Amino acid sequence: MKVYDSITTEFQDWIQQQHVFFVATAPTRKGHVNLSPKGYNGFRILGENAVCYVDMLGSGNETPAHVLENGRLTVMFCAFEGAPRMLRLCGRGEVLLPDDAKCQSLLATHYDGKELPGTRQIILTHVRRIQISCGKSVPYMDFKEDRTTLADLWSNLDKDKCHQYQRENNTTSIDGLPTPTGFKDKGVAFLWRHSQWRNYLVVVVMALVAVGVAGVLDT
Repeated sequence: MKVYDSITTEFQDWIQQQHVFFVATAPTRKGHVNLSPKGYNGFRILGENAVCYVDMLGSGNETPAHVLENGRLTVMFCAFEGAPRMLRLCGRGEVLLPDDAKCQSLLATHYDGKELPGTRQIILTHVRRIQISCGKSVPYMDFKEDRTTLADLWSNLDKDKCHQYQRENNTTSIDGLPTPTGFKDKGVAFLWRHSQWRNYLVVVVMALVAVGVAGVLDT
């Protein structure tokens, strides 16, 4: 295993040749680890320590919920042809919803101003660690073509129906953590109601109140 602090030109060229990558996130304490495969031509290298990908609408919305809660995210590529290689990009994630100015800027500069059908958000990763390992057990597999099923599904629905699907299915993770979609749609009360940090904040506030009361009594 070798570790680097930036995405070299060699790694950038190799990443751009890959057809699939995997994204891993997890809650801070209790909950399910999420690992998702990603296809289509939605991954972009923004610099030596920044990458992003277009996240398309789906039944689950785990990655943004975990990123909102703790920021941790790992992207993994592995070679299915040529020399064996596994490359992990570890860093802090940032979720950009379609109407965010930053999201629109990325679409304009790196995606020719076009959204993939069913674009739900862009996941931006500030990369802190690049890890290379051998991947010698990964089998050879030939790329045939992209599966168009998901793109076809959202291409046939208007944006209002896509947004309705998001509101009904994408506001929380499977562990009840809020997603940026849910937070934006339902506000601060929703974030508070679904945040696992709520109990800790309550304890801290109660402790501060107790200290204050004790100080008053001492005087």
